[in-house]
Amino acid sequence: MHPLNSHFTPAAWLVSAALVATLAGCASAPPKTAAAPAPAASAPGSAAPNTAVAPEAVAQQKDFARWVEDFRASARAAGIQESTLKAALDGVRELPRVVELDRAQPEFTRSVWDYLDTAVSPQRVQRGQDKLLQVRAEADAAAARYGVPATILVAIWGMESNYGSNYGNIPTIDALATLGFEGRREEWARGQLLAALKILQNGDIDRAHMIGSWAGAMGQTQFLPSNFLAYAVDADGDGRRDIWGSMADVLASTANFLARSGWQADQPWGVEVQLPSGFDLARADASVRQTAAQWEAEGLRSMDGAPLPATLTNAEVLLPAGARGPAFLIGPSFRSILRYNNSNSYALGVSLLAQRLGNGPGVVASWPRDLQALTRSQLITLQTSLNTRGFPTGKPDGMMGPATREGIRGYQRSLGLPADGYPSVELLQRLQAP
Repeated sequence: MHPLNSHFTPAAWLVSAALVATLAGCASAPPKTAAAPAPAASAPGSAAPNTAVAPEAVAQQKDFARWVEDFRASARAAGIQESTLKAALDGVRELPRVVELDRAQPEFTRSVWDYLDTAVSPQRVQRGQDKLLQVRAEADAAAARYGVPATILVAIWGMESNYGSNYGNIPTIDALATLGFEGRREEWARGQLLAALKILQNGDIDRAHMIGSWAGAMGQTQFLPSNFLAYAVDADGDGRRDIWGSMADVLASTANFLARSGWQADQPWGVEVQLPSGFDLARADASVRQTAAQWEAEGLRSMDGAPLPATLTNAEVLLPAGARGPAFLIGPSFRSILRYNNSNSYALGVSLLAQRLGNGPGVVASWPRDLQALTRSQLITLQTSLNTRGFPTGKPDGMMGPATREGIRGYQRSLGLPADGYPSVELLQRLQAP
Protein backbone atom coordinates (compact mmCIF):
# COMPACT_ATOMS: atom_id res chain seq x y z
CA MET A 1 0.00 0.00 0.00
CA HIS A 2 2.12 2.85 -1.19
CA PRO A 3 0.96 6.15 0.03
CA LEU A 4 0.90 4.02 3.04
CA ASN A 5 4.19 2.68 1.70
CA SER A 6 6.39 5.61 1.00
CA HIS A 7 9.10 3.46 -0.52
CA PHE A 8 7.10 3.41 -3.77
CA THR A 9 7.25 6.42 -6.03
CA PRO A 10 4.11 8.26 -7.14
CA ALA A 11 4.98 7.64 -10.78
CA ALA A 12 3.90 4.50 -12.57
CA TRP A 13 7.12 2.72 -11.85
CA LEU A 14 7.89 0.30 -9.13
CA VAL A 15 11.10 -1.05 -7.78
CA SER A 16 11.05 -4.31 -5.89
CA ALA A 17 13.64 -6.00 -3.79
CA ALA A 18 13.90 -9.02 -1.58
CA LEU A 19 15.80 -8.81 1.64
CA VAL A 20 16.50 -11.78 3.88
CA ALA A 21 16.66 -11.07 7.59
CA THR A 22 16.45 -13.16 10.72
CA LEU A 23 13.33 -12.90 12.80
CA ALA A 24 12.48 -13.27 16.42
CA GLY A 25 11.71 -16.66 17.91
CA CYS A 26 8.37 -18.23 18.65
CA ALA A 27 5.57 -15.77 19.25
CA SER A 28 3.15 -15.86 22.08
CA ALA A 29 0.16 -15.44 19.74
CA PRO A 30 0.77 -16.93 16.28
CA PRO A 31 -1.24 -15.81 13.24
CA LYS A 32 -4.74 -17.19 13.04
CA THR A 33 -5.39 -18.12 9.44
CA ALA A 34 -1.89 -18.72 8.23
CA ALA A 35 -2.32 -17.93 4.55
CA ALA A 36 1.38 -17.12 4.60
CA PRO A 37 2.76 -18.07 8.01
CA ALA A 38 5.46 -15.87 9.42
CA PRO A 39 8.84 -17.55 9.39
CA ALA A 40 10.57 -18.13 12.67
CA ALA A 41 14.27 -17.82 13.26
CA SER A 42 16.71 -16.58 15.85
CA ALA A 43 15.95 -13.80 18.29
CA PRO A 44 16.19 -10.25 16.90
CA GLY A 45 19.41 -9.50 18.71
CA SER A 46 21.24 -12.72 17.86
CA ALA A 47 24.09 -12.70 15.39
CA ALA A 48 27.22 -14.56 14.50
CA PRO A 49 30.14 -14.01 16.87
CA ASN A 50 31.81 -10.67 16.22
CA THR A 51 35.30 -11.61 15.10
CA ALA A 52 37.25 -8.65 13.69
CA VAL A 53 34.93 -5.68 13.56
CA ALA A 54 36.44 -2.62 11.93
CA PRO A 55 36.74 0.48 14.15
CA GLU A 56 34.28 2.41 11.98
CA ALA A 57 31.75 -0.40 12.36
CA VAL A 58 32.15 -0.31 16.13
CA ALA A 59 31.57 3.45 16.08
CA GLN A 60 28.47 2.93 13.90
CA GLN A 61 27.09 0.39 16.34
CA LYS A 62 27.59 2.79 19.24
CA ASP A 63 25.91 5.61 17.35
CA PHE A 64 22.97 3.35 16.54
CA ALA A 65 22.69 2.29 20.19
CA ARG A 66 22.64 5.95 21.25
CA TRP A 67 19.91 6.70 18.70
CA VAL A 68 17.84 3.79 20.01
CA GLU A 69 18.20 4.98 23.60
CA ASP A 70 17.15 8.48 22.61
CA PHE A 71 14.12 7.08 20.82
CA ARG A 72 13.36 4.83 23.80
CA ALA A 73 13.20 7.90 26.03
CA SER A 74 10.86 9.76 23.66
CA ALA A 75 8.63 6.68 23.28
CA ARG A 76 8.48 6.31 27.06
CA ALA A 77 7.41 9.95 27.31
CA ALA A 78 4.71 9.24 24.70
CA GLY A 79 3.19 6.56 26.90
CA ILE A 80 4.86 3.36 25.74
CA GLN A 81 5.24 0.93 28.65
CA GLU A 82 8.58 -0.46 29.80
CA SER A 83 7.57 -4.02 28.95
CA THR A 84 6.82 -2.98 25.36
CA LEU A 85 10.06 -1.01 25.06
CA LYS A 86 12.03 -3.97 26.32
CA ALA A 87 10.36 -6.45 23.98
CA ALA A 88 10.71 -4.16 20.98
CA LEU A 89 14.06 -2.44 21.44
CA ASP A 90 16.27 -4.78 23.42
CA GLY A 91 18.36 -6.39 20.73
CA VAL A 92 17.07 -4.16 17.92
CA ARG A 93 19.38 -4.35 14.92
CA GLU A 94 20.52 -1.94 12.27
CA LEU A 95 19.94 -3.42 8.79
CA PRO A 96 22.37 -1.85 6.29
CA ARG A 97 20.53 -3.37 3.34
CA VAL A 98 17.43 -1.36 4.27
CA VAL A 99 19.41 1.85 3.85
CA GLU A 100 20.74 0.69 0.49
CA LEU A 101 17.23 0.02 -0.76
CA ASP A 102 15.89 3.30 0.60
CA ARG A 103 18.58 5.27 -1.23
CA ALA A 104 18.18 3.37 -4.47
CA GLN A 105 16.45 5.23 -7.29
CA PRO A 106 15.35 3.15 -10.27
CA GLU A 107 16.84 4.50 -13.49
CA PHE A 108 14.88 2.36 -15.91
CA THR A 109 11.14 2.84 -15.85
CA ARG A 110 8.23 0.70 -17.00
CA SER A 111 5.57 1.69 -19.44
CA VAL A 112 2.01 1.31 -18.21
CA TRP A 113 1.36 -1.57 -20.62
CA ASP A 114 4.45 -3.42 -19.46
CA TYR A 115 3.33 -2.95 -15.88
CA LEU A 116 -0.18 -4.19 -16.62
CA ASP A 117 1.12 -7.21 -18.52
CA THR A 118 2.39 -8.44 -15.17
CA ALA A 119 -0.26 -6.97 -12.86
CA VAL A 120 -3.15 -8.46 -14.82
CA SER A 121 -1.45 -11.51 -16.31
CA PRO A 122 -3.59 -14.58 -17.08
CA GLN A 123 -1.81 -16.42 -14.28
CA ARG A 124 -2.60 -13.71 -11.72
CA VAL A 125 -6.22 -13.58 -12.88
CA GLN A 126 -6.62 -17.36 -12.62
CA ARG A 127 -4.98 -17.52 -9.21
CA GLY A 128 -7.04 -14.58 -8.04
CA GLN A 129 -10.27 -16.26 -9.06
CA ASP A 130 -9.23 -19.36 -7.13
CA LYS A 131 -8.31 -17.25 -4.10
CA LEU A 132 -11.57 -15.33 -4.30
CA LEU A 133 -13.43 -18.63 -3.95
CA GLN A 134 -11.30 -19.54 -0.94
CA VAL A 135 -11.95 -16.27 0.91
CA ARG A 136 -15.44 -15.61 -0.44
CA ALA A 137 -17.10 -15.48 2.99
CA GLU A 138 -14.59 -12.99 4.42
CA ALA A 139 -14.53 -10.89 1.24
CA ASP A 140 -18.32 -10.72 1.01
CA ALA A 141 -18.59 -9.76 4.68
CA ALA A 142 -16.11 -6.90 4.18
CA ALA A 143 -17.90 -5.81 1.01
CA ALA A 144 -21.26 -5.75 2.76
CA ARG A 145 -19.90 -3.77 5.71
CA TYR A 146 -17.87 -1.17 3.79
CA GLY A 147 -19.36 -1.07 0.29
CA VAL A 148 -16.12 -2.05 -1.48
CA PRO A 149 -16.51 -4.96 -3.93
CA ALA A 150 -14.91 -8.27 -3.00
CA THR A 151 -13.08 -8.31 -6.34
CA ILE A 152 -11.38 -4.99 -5.56
CA LEU A 153 -10.24 -6.28 -2.16
CA VAL A 154 -8.84 -9.48 -3.60
CA ALA A 155 -7.16 -7.52 -6.41
CA ILE A 156 -5.33 -5.34 -3.87
CA TRP A 157 -4.37 -8.49 -1.96
CA GLY A 158 -2.95 -9.89 -5.21
CA MET A 159 -1.09 -6.70 -6.08
CA GLU A 160 0.40 -6.14 -2.63
CA SER A 161 1.55 -9.64 -1.68
CA ASN A 162 0.66 -12.00 -4.54
CA TYR A 163 -2.34 -13.20 -2.55
CA GLY A 164 -0.43 -13.51 0.70
CA SER A 165 2.51 -15.50 -0.63
CA ASN A 166 5.06 -12.69 -0.36
CA TYR A 167 4.46 -9.87 2.08
CA GLY A 168 8.04 -9.53 3.26
CA ASN A 169 10.03 -11.04 6.10
CA ILE A 170 11.81 -7.99 7.48
CA PRO A 171 11.23 -7.23 11.17
CA THR A 172 9.29 -3.97 11.13
CA ILE A 173 10.92 -2.62 14.28
CA ASP A 174 14.44 -3.19 12.90
CA ALA A 175 13.59 -1.68 9.52
CA LEU A 176 12.07 1.49 10.97
CA ALA A 177 14.81 1.94 13.56
CA THR A 178 17.37 1.63 10.77
CA LEU A 179 15.61 4.26 8.64
CA GLY A 180 15.26 6.57 11.60
CA PHE A 181 18.93 6.27 12.51
CA GLU A 182 20.05 6.77 8.90
CA GLY A 183 18.39 10.15 9.04
CA ARG A 184 17.15 10.92 5.54
CA ARG A 185 13.55 10.48 6.67
CA GLU A 186 14.10 10.41 10.41
CA GLU A 187 10.95 12.26 11.46
CA TRP A 188 8.77 9.99 9.34
CA ALA A 189 10.53 6.84 10.55
CA ARG A 190 10.31 7.84 14.21
CA GLY A 191 6.58 8.43 13.81
CA GLN A 192 6.07 5.04 12.19
CA LEU A 193 8.23 3.32 14.80
CA LEU A 194 6.21 4.87 17.62
CA ALA A 195 3.04 3.67 15.88
CA ALA A 196 4.56 0.17 15.64
CA LEU A 197 5.23 0.19 19.39
CA LYS A 198 1.60 1.15 20.02
CA ILE A 199 0.50 -1.84 17.93
CA LEU A 200 2.70 -4.13 20.04
CA GLN A 201 1.39 -2.55 23.24
CA ASN A 202 -2.20 -3.05 22.09
CA GLY A 203 -1.49 -6.76 21.68
CA ASP A 204 -2.52 -6.99 18.03
CA ILE A 205 0.70 -8.81 17.13
CA ASP A 206 4.02 -9.63 18.79
CA ARG A 207 7.44 -8.48 17.66
CA ALA A 208 8.36 -11.77 16.06
CA HIS A 209 5.39 -11.75 13.74
CA MET A 210 5.40 -8.02 12.99
CA ILE A 211 7.11 -8.37 9.62
CA GLY A 212 6.83 -6.85 6.18
CA SER A 213 8.77 -4.85 3.63
CA TRP A 214 12.08 -3.09 4.08
CA ALA A 215 10.27 0.26 4.40
CA GLY A 216 8.01 -0.80 7.26
CA ALA A 217 4.83 -1.78 5.40
CA MET A 218 3.27 -4.81 7.05
CA GLY A 219 0.99 -7.72 6.41
CA GLN A 220 -0.82 -9.16 3.44
CA THR A 221 -2.04 -5.83 2.11
CA GLN A 222 0.95 -3.77 3.30
CA PHE A 223 -0.14 -1.25 5.90
CA LEU A 224 2.33 1.17 7.42
CA PRO A 225 2.00 1.21 11.22
CA SER A 226 0.27 4.61 11.29
CA ASN A 227 -2.34 3.40 8.82
CA PHE A 228 -2.75 0.19 10.78
CA LEU A 229 -3.67 2.27 13.83
CA ALA A 230 -6.10 4.35 11.76
CA TYR A 231 -7.76 1.70 9.60
CA ALA A 232 -7.06 -1.87 10.74
CA VAL A 233 -10.15 -3.79 11.84
CA ASP A 234 -10.74 -6.78 14.12
CA ALA A 235 -13.31 -8.39 11.85
CA ASP A 236 -13.18 -11.88 13.37
CA GLY A 237 -13.85 -10.57 16.87
CA ASP A 238 -10.91 -12.18 18.65
CA GLY A 239 -9.68 -8.88 20.11
CA ARG A 240 -6.70 -8.51 17.76
CA ARG A 241 -6.30 -6.80 14.40
CA ASP A 242 -4.26 -9.36 12.51
CA ILE A 243 -3.41 -8.34 8.93
CA TRP A 244 -0.79 -11.09 8.77
CA GLY A 245 -2.85 -14.20 9.42
CA SER A 246 -6.59 -13.49 9.59
CA MET A 247 -8.20 -13.07 6.19
CA ALA A 248 -11.27 -11.53 7.80
CA ASP A 249 -9.06 -8.82 9.31
CA VAL A 250 -6.96 -8.40 6.14
CA LEU A 251 -9.92 -7.81 3.86
CA ALA A 252 -11.99 -5.74 6.27
CA SER A 253 -9.02 -3.50 7.07
CA THR A 254 -8.37 -2.94 3.37
CA ALA A 255 -12.04 -2.19 2.74
CA ASN A 256 -12.14 0.22 5.67
CA PHE A 257 -9.15 2.11 4.28
CA LEU A 258 -10.76 2.49 0.83
CA ALA A 259 -14.17 3.40 2.23
CA ARG A 260 -12.67 6.13 4.39
CA SER A 261 -10.56 7.31 1.44
CA GLY A 262 -13.54 8.09 -0.75
CA TRP A 263 -14.74 4.82 -2.28
CA GLN A 264 -18.32 5.30 -3.53
CA ALA A 265 -20.36 2.14 -3.08
CA ASP A 266 -22.82 3.14 -5.82
CA GLN A 267 -20.13 3.89 -8.42
CA PRO A 268 -17.77 1.73 -10.45
CA TRP A 269 -14.07 2.59 -10.46
CA GLY A 270 -14.48 3.75 -14.06
CA VAL A 271 -14.81 2.47 -17.58
CA GLU A 272 -12.74 2.33 -20.76
CA VAL A 273 -14.10 4.82 -23.29
CA GLN A 274 -13.82 5.90 -26.91
CA LEU A 275 -13.08 9.59 -27.40
CA PRO A 276 -14.87 11.48 -30.18
CA SER A 277 -12.95 12.76 -33.16
CA GLY A 278 -11.41 16.13 -32.41
CA PHE A 279 -11.61 15.71 -28.63
CA ASP A 280 -9.57 18.39 -26.86
CA LEU A 281 -6.90 16.34 -25.10
CA ALA A 282 -6.29 19.14 -22.62
CA ARG A 283 -9.64 18.12 -21.09
CA ALA A 284 -8.08 14.78 -20.12
CA ASP A 285 -6.94 16.28 -16.85
CA ALA A 286 -7.71 15.90 -13.15
CA SER A 287 -8.91 19.51 -13.09
CA VAL A 288 -11.79 18.68 -15.47
CA ARG A 289 -14.39 16.56 -13.69
CA GLN A 290 -18.06 16.11 -14.49
CA THR A 291 -20.80 13.48 -14.61
CA ALA A 292 -20.83 10.58 -17.04
CA ALA A 293 -23.90 12.14 -18.67
CA GLN A 294 -21.99 15.35 -19.33
CA TRP A 295 -19.09 13.43 -20.84
CA GLU A 296 -21.55 11.46 -22.92
CA ALA A 297 -22.96 14.73 -24.23
CA GLU A 298 -19.44 15.55 -25.46
CA GLY A 299 -19.35 12.34 -27.45
CA LEU A 300 -17.60 9.88 -25.17
CA ARG A 301 -18.82 6.30 -25.56
CA SER A 302 -18.13 2.99 -23.90
CA MET A 303 -16.16 0.47 -25.93
CA ASP A 304 -19.22 -1.67 -26.69
CA GLY A 305 -21.47 1.30 -27.38
CA ALA A 306 -23.51 0.87 -24.21
CA PRO A 307 -24.38 3.99 -22.18
CA LEU A 308 -21.74 5.15 -19.74
CA PRO A 309 -22.44 4.22 -16.10
CA ALA A 310 -25.14 6.65 -15.02
CA THR A 311 -23.96 6.70 -11.41
CA LEU A 312 -20.42 7.78 -12.32
CA THR A 313 -20.00 11.35 -11.08
CA ASN A 314 -17.12 13.75 -10.61
CA ALA A 315 -15.35 11.79 -13.34
CA GLU A 316 -12.24 12.68 -15.33
CA VAL A 317 -10.65 11.34 -18.51
CA LEU A 318 -7.38 9.46 -18.00
CA LEU A 319 -4.92 8.87 -20.87
CA PRO A 320 -2.21 6.75 -19.21
CA ALA A 321 -0.27 6.29 -22.46
CA GLY A 322 -1.08 9.57 -24.17
CA ALA A 323 -3.19 10.21 -27.25
CA ARG A 324 -2.28 6.92 -28.93
CA GLY A 325 -3.32 4.67 -26.05
CA PRO A 326 -6.55 3.62 -24.37
CA ALA A 327 -8.75 6.18 -22.61
CA PHE A 328 -10.58 5.70 -19.33
CA LEU A 329 -13.27 7.64 -17.52
CA ILE A 330 -12.43 7.38 -13.83
CA GLY A 331 -14.28 8.54 -10.75
CA PRO A 332 -13.92 8.91 -6.95
CA SER A 333 -13.54 5.19 -6.34
CA PHE A 334 -10.50 5.05 -8.62
CA ARG A 335 -9.03 7.98 -6.75
CA SER A 336 -9.50 6.13 -3.44
CA ILE A 337 -7.19 3.43 -4.83
CA LEU A 338 -4.68 6.18 -5.56
CA ARG A 339 -4.77 6.93 -1.83
CA TYR A 340 -3.56 3.37 -1.35
CA ASN A 341 -0.73 3.84 -3.86
CA ASN A 342 -0.42 7.13 -5.72
CA SER A 343 0.33 5.62 -9.13
CA ASN A 344 -2.05 5.51 -12.08
CA SER A 345 -0.45 2.26 -13.21
CA TYR A 346 -1.11 0.70 -9.79
CA ALA A 347 -4.70 1.94 -9.61
CA LEU A 348 -5.36 0.70 -13.14
CA GLY A 349 -3.75 -2.62 -12.22
CA VAL A 350 -6.08 -3.04 -9.24
CA SER A 351 -9.15 -1.90 -11.19
CA LEU A 352 -8.53 -4.06 -14.24
CA LEU A 353 -7.51 -7.08 -12.18
CA ALA A 354 -10.74 -6.77 -10.18
CA GLN A 355 -12.68 -6.47 -13.43
CA ARG A 356 -11.09 -9.65 -14.76
CA LEU A 357 -11.64 -11.49 -11.46
CA GLY A 358 -15.33 -10.79 -11.99
CA ASN A 359 -15.10 -12.18 -15.54
CA GLY A 360 -15.25 -8.69 -17.02
CA PRO A 361 -13.23 -7.48 -20.00
CA GLY A 362 -9.64 -6.43 -20.12
CA VAL A 363 -8.42 -3.37 -22.00
CA VAL A 364 -9.94 -3.30 -25.49
CA ALA A 365 -7.93 -0.54 -27.22
CA SER A 366 -4.33 -1.22 -28.20
CA TRP A 367 -1.37 0.13 -26.27
CA PRO A 368 1.28 2.03 -28.27
CA ARG A 369 3.91 -0.64 -27.60
CA ASP A 370 6.35 0.94 -30.03
CA LEU A 371 6.79 3.87 -27.66
CA GLN A 372 9.80 3.67 -25.38
CA ALA A 373 9.51 4.72 -21.75
CA LEU A 374 11.87 7.48 -20.68
CA THR A 375 14.47 6.64 -18.10
CA ARG A 376 14.59 8.76 -14.98
CA SER A 377 17.63 10.70 -16.22
CA GLN A 378 15.94 11.27 -19.60
CA LEU A 379 12.88 12.67 -17.84
CA ILE A 380 15.12 15.00 -15.81
CA THR A 381 16.67 16.18 -19.09
CA LEU A 382 13.19 16.71 -20.56
CA GLN A 383 12.08 18.71 -17.51
CA THR A 384 15.23 20.81 -17.61
CA SER A 385 14.82 21.51 -21.32
CA LEU A 386 11.18 22.48 -20.88
CA ASN A 387 12.08 24.86 -18.09
CA THR A 388 14.78 26.43 -20.27
CA ARG A 389 12.32 26.94 -23.13
CA GLY A 390 9.78 28.65 -20.90
CA PHE A 391 7.45 25.73 -20.21
CA PRO A 392 7.80 25.37 -16.43
CA THR A 393 7.78 21.91 -14.87
CA GLY A 394 9.14 22.75 -11.42
CA LYS A 395 12.39 21.36 -10.09
CA PRO A 396 13.64 18.55 -12.38
CA ASP A 397 13.33 15.33 -10.39
CA GLY A 398 12.65 12.60 -12.93
CA MET A 399 9.08 12.18 -11.69
CA MET A 400 5.90 12.78 -13.63
CA GLY A 401 3.50 15.12 -11.90
CA PRO A 402 0.89 17.74 -12.82
CA ALA A 403 3.48 20.49 -13.39
CA THR A 404 5.54 18.34 -15.77
CA ARG A 405 2.44 17.22 -17.62
CA GLU A 406 1.29 20.83 -18.05
CA GLY A 407 4.76 21.87 -19.21
CA ILE A 408 4.71 19.12 -21.83
CA ARG A 409 1.26 20.19 -22.97
CA GLY A 410 2.37 23.76 -23.37
CA TYR A 411 5.32 22.70 -25.51
CA GLN A 412 3.11 20.36 -27.57
CA ARG A 413 0.66 23.17 -28.25
CA SER A 414 3.48 25.42 -29.39
CA LEU A 415 4.33 22.79 -32.03
CA GLY A 416 0.74 22.10 -33.05
CA LEU A 417 0.91 18.57 -31.61
CA PRO A 418 -1.85 16.77 -29.70
CA ALA A 419 -1.51 18.13 -26.17
CA ASP A 420 -1.74 14.86 -24.27
CA GLY A 421 1.07 15.65 -21.81
CA TYR A 422 2.79 12.33 -22.46
CA PRO A 423 6.61 12.22 -22.17
CA SER A 424 8.00 10.43 -25.21
CA VAL A 425 11.48 9.88 -26.61
CA GLU A 426 10.39 11.73 -29.76
CA LEU A 427 9.39 14.76 -27.70
CA LEU A 428 12.72 14.69 -25.88
CA GLN A 429 14.57 14.55 -29.20
CA ARG A 430 12.64 17.58 -30.44
CA LEU A 431 13.61 19.49 -27.33
CA GLN A 432 17.26 18.58 -27.74
CA ALA A 433 17.39 19.44 -31.42
CA PRO A 434 19.43 22.60 -32.27
